[in-house]
Amino acid sequence: MADRVALVVIAKAPLPGHAKTRLSPPCTPEEAAELAAAALLDTLAAVAATPARRRVLALDGPAEGWVPRGFEVVPQHGAGLGERLAHVLAAAGGPALVVGMDTPQLTPALLGTAARRLAEVDAVLGPADDGGYWTIGLSRPDARVFEGVPMSTARTGLSQLRRLAALGLRTGLLAPLRDVDTIADAAAVARACPESRFAAAYRLVSAAHAADHEQPVPEASGGARLELPYR
Repeated sequence: MADRVALVVIAKAPLPGHAKTRLSPPCTPEEAAELAAAALLDTLAAVAATPARRRVLALDGPAEGWVPRGFEVVPQHGAGLGERLAHVLAAAGGPALVVGMDTPQLTPALLGTAARRLAEVDAVLGPADDGGYWTIGLSRPDARVFEGVPMSTARTGLSQLRRLAALGLRTGLLAPLRDVDTIADAAAVARACPESRFAAAYRLVSAAHAADHEQPVPEASGGARLELPYR
């Protein structure tokens, strides 16, 4: 059952100079942090609306009162992303799914599908368009899953899939999503989820750049304004 799965979000606190630094330039560090905050809040909202055994936020940085109710906040541990993923999955227990803060287009339907698939196999993997992956889920924690897998490369997803196969784990592949890493990614994702906080934040950034005659970026539809959690 989907509600027997723990849902984990691994993220950086959305602070200037700390999160989404690849968006600068053209964004200022403050604008990049605004987009990061919106992406994280959209992700947390999707997780909050999905049946789960536990909801965990593994955070690098301060929470400062903006985390929604129902989430356990734990610090990240480990020298690299692979170690951090292994640690948080072990802390959550199995079965568990972990997602990042790079896919604000995430929906409860996508998470529910992933959780149900995990009930049928040993692992699930959701590939990202940049060659990485947007989620990984394990029926039981196993730190060996991340051993030797290079993170943040164009071959991370393929390497991770091969590692799962090498360990003899039956793995279900999920629908691919696009990560927000660059400003082009941000534009595409904002168009894909125009009613989201992320699209609203992106529209504000776009308007600011247009007013300054800087690099224009497409506006997302919707009229809501974003109140940033760190302000």
